[in-house]
Amino acid sequence: MLNKNDLLLIDKEIHKCNLCSEMVEKFPNSKTVSIGNNNSIVILGEAPANNGWRKSGVAWYDINHKLLPSGVVLQKLLKEIDLTIEDTCFLEAIKCYPKNRKYLKECSKNCRKYLLKQLDVIKPKLILSLGDYATKAILDIKYKKFSDVVGKEFIVGDYKVIPIYHPSPISPLSYNGNIEIFKKLKICVEK
Repeated sequence: MLNKNDLLLIDKEIHKCNLCSEMVEKFPNSKTVSIGNNNSIVILGEAPANNGWRKSGVAWYDINHKLLPSGVVLQKLLKEIDLTIEDTCFLEAIKCYPKNRKYLKECSKNCRKYLLKQLDVIKPKLILSLGDYATKAILDIKYKKFSDVVGKEFIVGDYKVIPIYHPSPISPLSYNGNIEIFKKLKICVEK
């Protein structure tokens, strides 16, 4: 069973961390994990969105409690496996908001220990990593192009990781590049 107190203790560690203090704005909410109704799947993002969770307090929603465009795409994809955003667990590879994208690599490296601690508490069956930085943060491997790893299954410790394209509607691959992955996931989920 998920121990939320352990996650709160990790959040306290995160809030005390100053490794990236010159590169980030601290995450203003008291928790860096969005717990879902079914935590067997963790969706791993890159870093808190400027107009989303860090301001609204709710992953995938804006301050007016409206689903963000990326959330709309992700919701459509999750529907393929009979889940909703609220059913999944969500966390970010980088725990604070980087002031500049050039800091992503270093911040990701500094946050990795917290990410792994959170995953040890959640114990998901599957991690869907959204985009290049989230994938590099969890896989800690080198690859030439992100498309080389998308949809492939990797094992990290006790976890199965499948990289997917970020669901941002700006990208033509956000839905179309991911739909076949989710159709395959549905078969796995039904077994």
